[in-house]
Amino acid sequence: MSHAATIDHHHDITTSTGIPNKKLFMWAFLASDCMFFGALISTHLIYRLHPPPGSPVVSKIFSIELTSFSTFILLMSSLLMALAVNSLQKGHVRSTRHNLLGTIFFGLIFLGCQVYEFNHFVHEKGLTLSNSIFGSTFYTLTGTHGCHVAIGVLWLVLMYIRSFKPADPSRSWLALAFVHFVVFAITAVAGMATALGFIHALQAHEPIAIFAEHNLLAVGTTVVGLALLTWFGFSRKPVEFGEANAIDVESMGLYWHFVDIVWIVIFTAVYLLEYL
Repeated sequence: MSHAATIDHHHDITTSTGIPNKKLFMWAFLASDCMFFGALISTHLIYRLHPPPGSPVVSKIFSIELTSFSTFILLMSSLLMALAVNSLQKGHVRSTRHNLLGTIFFGLIFLGCQVYEFNHFVHEKGLTLSNSIFGSTFYTLTGTHGCHVAIGVLWLVLMYIRSFKPADPSRSWLALAFVHFVVFAITAVAGMATALGFIHALQAHEPIAIFAEHNLLAVGTTVVGLALLTWFGFSRKPVEFGEANAIDVESMGLYWHFVDIVWIVIFTAVYLLEYL
């Protein structure tokens, strides 16, 4: 307890800036990413202010209800990410695991919505990457953001698995880590299939019974996978993961919050402005 009381999660006296090197590096990376996304968003807006002849009527392509739902999901994931950081700063590893699981789950839902949206735009609305300037800038911008979310989800998964590393160095945890990763991979694929099926059922106004019948395997696999991951998270074995690792989770949280903030800007500039 005396060692834990000396940990300062916001300052590091061993650095000349007083800021932990990991956090300083993350801020520098996010600053460069701001300029990158700023260029993509500006390019999209410039072309929207001066659309060439034959540009599609965007308000007839977008589904603002679906995008609003995925935006809400991504914002809620930021809340869980903040709770995960706060839990580990207090030394509550189990609570950190559960909040990381929730963040991963919400991130996958967002990606599922984006995959469905892209598929719907291409096959139902005829909007592709090469048939209009709007399609080029839209898919480049939102697709780049989706890649950032996918990278963040993978990072979260690896951090979650890292939280199970035993405190006893003589114990091997590679087999356990492999099992965790396999369960995550199967659950993620099944969860994406479930999310896509559910969104399709909503769009087609299908009853819940028909959705459950057509997606029984995906739904069942998702439920079992989430139950297993939650059960793994209740492990009480001593681990080499605790309050001292809070800076790692905080750096990951900075990245995740940045991705969410960028999406708010994209949602406003790309989607909402089309209805004004």
